[in-house]
Amino acid sequence: MAKNKSRTIYTCQNCGSQRTRWEGKCSDCGSWNSFVEETYIESAVSNRGWALGSPSGASYSQLSSDPKKLESFNLEKASNENLEGTPLNPPRMFTHINELNRVLGGGLTRGSLTLIGGAPGIGKSTLLLQMAEGLAKEKHRVLYISGEESIQQTLQRAQRLNVKSGLIELASFSDVHRIIELTQKIKPDVLIVDSIQTIFLPEINSAPGSVSQVRESAGHLMSLAKNENYSIILVGHVTKEGNLAGPKVLEHMVDTVLSFEGDLSYQFRLLRSLKNRFGPTHELGVFQMNSMGLQEVQNPSELFLQERGESLVGSAIFSSLEGTRPLLCEIQALAVSTPMAMPRRTSLGVDINRLHLLIAVIERHLNIPMYQLDIFVNVVGGLKLSETGSDVGVMAALLSAESRISLDAKTCFMGEIGLTGEVRAVSLPELRIKEAHKLGFKKAILPFSNKKSLEKEELPKGIELSYIKNIHDLKKLLKNNSQIFSE
Repeated sequence: MAKNKSRTIYTCQNCGSQRTRWEGKCSDCGSWNSFVEETYIESAVSNRGWALGSPSGASYSQLSSDPKKLESFNLEKASNENLEGTPLNPPRMFTHINELNRVLGGGLTRGSLTLIGGAPGIGKSTLLLQMAEGLAKEKHRVLYISGEESIQQTLQRAQRLNVKSGLIELASFSDVHRIIELTQKIKPDVLIVDSIQTIFLPEINSAPGSVSQVRESAGHLMSLAKNENYSIILVGHVTKEGNLAGPKVLEHMVDTVLSFEGDLSYQFRLLRSLKNRFGPTHELGVFQMNSMGLQEVQNPSELFLQERGESLVGSAIFSSLEGTRPLLCEIQALAVSTPMAMPRRTSLGVDINRLHLLIAVIERHLNIPMYQLDIFVNVVGGLKLSETGSDVGVMAALLSAESRISLDAKTCFMGEIGLTGEVRAVSLPELRIKEAHKLGFKKAILPFSNKKSLEKEELPKGIELSYIKNIHDLKKLLKNNSQIFSE
């Protein structure tokens, strides 16, 4: 009988790189003091991969079938059914939370593995308990495993949220083998594991939350989801930079990665899809935290603009697109003269490197001495804009702040700005314009290269479109058009 062999390796807790000896600095990611000693036990027969969790305990080679040529199938039938005759696109499990359904692409998919990450206290457990109650209303069984809290603590949260369905079962332990055994015994439709950093495999001699434990535990649960057709949701912690903790391979293993974020000083919570094999990515769901839990925000554009001030110097409205959802947000800029040789640049919600680029373009092509000013840029409501189409809105706010002239409250901006000063097109401008018109905006400033595509679209009446080719057109429009500037 073959004996188990053990070996010691050092694993970087930041990127997952492995070394045979300890290093002070990881040569792959550059982090210091991130290598941790871990002991691996290698067995003669390894049960890894999708063979885990198979009902018959068969090996991977037994489960695999010979490859088939695509031309040997009836493509019309193959588009609706797989080899066993079951639907390839089964009905989604409706969660009774429309914002969550939107981000997931229509609801939970059977056999999927979903990872949701967020900062401590942001509301991940609250969202999942409310989701469990919604699934129970559709007669779906839910098993909630908590590795961080006792059953009594989870019950107290459920009582506060008025979650009391008999189809929701709670358990509190961290052993992956026990989780798999209990799941196969209960056979729920949805399994929630809170969190992946607290569960462990006893055969791996390293602490829970380490790279090897997270990777192998997620591999076992992935096998359980794919072989038994369970929908499994994993909760993940985030690092100080806001990234999901653990090895990057974890994000490649799962089907969907959701990020739950928001400034704790605001009541808004934003749920984004960073990866989704069953729907669009970068979709956005907006929630509002109150004493009864998380409440859906049906019209986030109106919510973010409802407290807009009367003084509109340095305040521009940008019509963004988060996934398939148009969203209007306010970009504020403040320019203050400074005697310092190194002016200050502060940006919240806009990439600071993007801000430096736009300031350089203004100085070079518009001959405005921005180097004499401290510049502050903020996106109201704690939103973070990653879309380059916000460039025109940011530049309009900067020009307004520098000249101290108010922008019109009923005008929105969109467009990307290049280093030569040209204004480039944005995607799906018709959706952005319709959202602006719905909220009462009278004018939209957008790139000239979008004009041809918009001529084919049926746009709402009552909103005027102004096209610009470069930042000189933007400056001229802001100075000469009384509908944009109000003294």
